[in-house]
Amino acid sequence: MKLRSTILTGLLASAALACGAAAASAGTLDTVKGKGQLTCGANTSLAGFGIPDDKGQWTGLDVDVCRAIAAAVLGDSKKVKFVPLDAKNRFTALQSGEVDVLSRNTTATSSRASTLGLIFGPPDYYDGQGFMVKTKLGVNSAKDLNGASVCVQQGTTTELNLADFFRSNNMKYESVAFQSEDEALKAYDTGRCDAFTTDASGLYAERLRLANPNDNVVLPEIISKEPLAPSVRQGDDQWYDVMAYTFYAMLDAEELGVTSKNVDDMKKSADPNIRRLLGVEGEQGKGFGLSNDWAYNIIKQVGNYGEVFDRNVGEGSPLKIKRGINALWNKGGIQYGMPIR
Repeated sequence: MKLRSTILTGLLASAALACGAAAASAGTLDTVKGKGQLTCGANTSLAGFGIPDDKGQWTGLDVDVCRAIAAAVLGDSKKVKFVPLDAKNRFTALQSGEVDVLSRNTTATSSRASTLGLIFGPPDYYDGQGFMVKTKLGVNSAKDLNGASVCVQQGTTTELNLADFFRSNNMKYESVAFQSEDEALKAYDTGRCDAFTTDASGLYAERLRLANPNDNVVLPEIISKEPLAPSVRQGDDQWYDVMAYTFYAMLDAEELGVTSKNVDDMKKSADPNIRRLLGVEGEQGKGFGLSNDWAYNIIKQVGNYGEVFDRNVGEGSPLKIKRGINALWNKGGIQYGMPIR
């Protein structure tokens, strides 16, 4: 979910930038090593991406990215403190140094990169805004929603995308806007509107919270680009590289067929790409300030990208989202890891 910039947000961001710059200049990698723990900004509660259970155990694709960074830096994926952040305070928390990395279903945009003092890593999930309707309506396409009422969170780019979609398709609609996504979802569930809109991944997650999930369907149209990516503070290139290449290592592992189950056997592989990835040859970790088995620790403790996707949002999860464009580049998708060499 993307909150529209406000004057207040801008002022808070400016104030926090100074603190963030100081934190960045200290070197986040050394800071994390020194405290022996990664502090990760996570969603407050979004199934599949970042959600704690009743015992405080976190699961989700975004939180697994943080665990992978901890495995790379500290050799232990469990050394992560998750800080729940809502859409309003997530950027300030990163800018001020409250968290070391923000991994919370956040769309990478030009305005955020240019004004908030942060830099986005590679998208860990390519998303887009969609619609959910009740199956009893018999609607199979968003193009059939002419005249419909739509529940949406107000003051968001989701609301703006909604207006753009109906205007560009010369269709009428009634916006039923609420302060929070929770309120919008409850209104939809109780029949106050015909459709509910947010990011498609959120639709699959939120559908599980409805009274009768199987009575609702996510429509096929995607009306916007929402590349969801972790981010760190600007001015700390070393920390950015650690964050980015942690994710690339997960992609490369999937492409090379290296999994959490076979990674020990794969250390015996003759494939030089696998041997470099797992630290058997070369010194791939030295330049990043990491041990040579940094990628091995990621794969062994967290898994490759395919494993992480499957258990959190894919066929191995209640969401059962298809890989789609989040498949690897050589399997019809656009996920592509930079070479480890």
